[in-house]
Amino acid sequence: MYEQLTNEEKMVVNSEVANHKKGTGMAYLLWFFLGVFGIHRFYLNRKGSAIALLALFITGWITSVILIGFLFLFIGGIWLFVDLFLVAGMVRVENERLTTSFAQNMYNGRNDLEF
Repeated sequence: MYEQLTNEEKMVVNSEVANHKKGTGMAYLLWFFLGVFGIHRFYLNRKGSAIALLALFITGWITSVILIGFLFLFIGGIWLFVDLFLVAGMVRVENERLTTSFAQNMYNGRNDLEF
């Protein structure tokens, strides 16, 4: 879709992407300080897995008094460790999704004006 846009439209799309793109540094900061809450995944528009990670840690904290919670916390800790290596790719995918979305909107807007 992006390739079908004019140079002016591509500049507008690139400008919009630059204004809305996700930063790798910010994602890693959120992972480091608020990772147990899944905030880095919310930031990268992965709401389902963010809620699952948050629920895993909340369940772990609540049930840690009966010792089963440590299993949930351990699984959540492994998930966070794996995210350390996945965050950069998630940022790239999200920024590509933004580019595709803005290009699609630009292309659809152009076609709407032709009628």
